[in-house]
Amino acid sequence: MDHLRHFDLHREPFGLTPDTACFFATPTHQEALNVVLLGLRLGSGFIKITGEIGLGKTLLCRRLLNALGLDYVTAYLPHPEISPAELRRSLARELGAPERLVGRTDTAALQNLLLHHARQGRSAVLFVDEAQRAPRETFEYIRLLTNLETETTKLLQVVLFGQPELDRRLRRADLRQLAQRVIHAYRLRPLNHAEAEAYLVHRLAQAGGDEGLFPTAARHAVTVSARGVPRLINVCAHKALLAAYGAGARRVSLSHVRAAVRDTETLSPPGWWARWRSVWS
Repeated sequence: MDHLRHFDLHREPFGLTPDTACFFATPTHQEALNVVLLGLRLGSGFIKITGEIGLGKTLLCRRLLNALGLDYVTAYLPHPEISPAELRRSLARELGAPERLVGRTDTAALQNLLLHHARQGRSAVLFVDEAQRAPRETFEYIRLLTNLETETTKLLQVVLFGQPELDRRLRRADLRQLAQRVIHAYRLRPLNHAEAEAYLVHRLAQAGGDEGLFPTAARHAVTVSARGVPRLINVCAHKALLAAYGAGARRVSLSHVRAAVRDTETLSPPGWWARWRSVWS
């Protein structure tokens, strides 16, 4: 793309698609990773990671999928708005059932598949993204699947990723049995100022750029306007980069960031900087 050549970048530094190659282990994301990995090692059954929109839950989920070794077999459910029967077929397919048998898989057949993996020394893990969207019946079926176990271990563990609405749903009376099984949980937080700037510099480096492309004032403006939310940092920095390109500039200035903020409703307006920049840490 023209703007990438203009800034001597070899890839888009602030893309919105979750890309594990760009993963940056901020303290909050590293703590969440540690919670999940510990829970899986302990065979906890249910693990829950929640956070507001844009904090990197999907990227974290994909990072975990890539990080687990050969001792695990995984299934990923990115869109949980499905019926128990659809979930069962999806699980069977991702856990290695022959395609000709997927449509005929019942709970007993799924249990046998899970037992096969257990005998081979592999733990089965289901990752559910956007879990707050799952129907109650599907939640209940997932809970029933975690009842399947040998004398020493559960045959299936579940990691739920969701927005804060997931916490509210699990407090409802009809899901209390599932909620009681969540042994490990973590709430992602926005990045503080230092972490947000480090994140921005990391994304630039991954694309072949350096922090000189966003001088200090521009970096501060981006991270403060985005309120520490990685997705909003990407949005603001991308638009500021395009504004600089459109002006023929070689570096992003404060005026380019202000133009990006004015163009984006979800970013904090310039007046917000003066009120909060001195106290945000």
